[in-house]
Amino acid sequence: MAVVQQTHEVGKRKSSQARAYVRKGSGKIIVNKRPMEEYFSRPTSQLVVQQPLVLTNNLGKWDIYVNVRGGGPSGQAGATRHAIAKAILAIDPTTRPVLKKEGLLTRDSREVERKKTGLRKARKKEQYSKR
Repeated sequence: MAVVQQTHEVGKRKSSQARAYVRKGSGKIIVNKRPMEEYFSRPTSQLVVQQPLVLTNNLGKWDIYVNVRGGGPSGQAGATRHAIAKAILAIDPTTRPVLKKEGLLTRDSREVERKKTGLRKARKKEQYSKR
């Protein structure tokens, strides 16, 4: 079976969308034309982005270029992780069981709940006053 040399995939999380372009290389991850460490300053976000590479033992084997937009830092990191996981699967289908077991191929569909009329927030009500 031939292994694909380059691919790109789209990942989503909350209101963020990420396009990841993966090709053979030295292992650098570029997000919106900046190094990943600079774009995702939070260490947990960096771990989230690298999770599919670590699980499939591909850390340092692929150059990854990501365009991400929408949402906040956490959602963008999740969208980037989803896109990278899908791209790795497209390159090497034998990684499917590992990625599937960790839930990296499933789009996390949780969205922010809308605010309802008569409430302070989506579910928070006015404080009850007995007197």
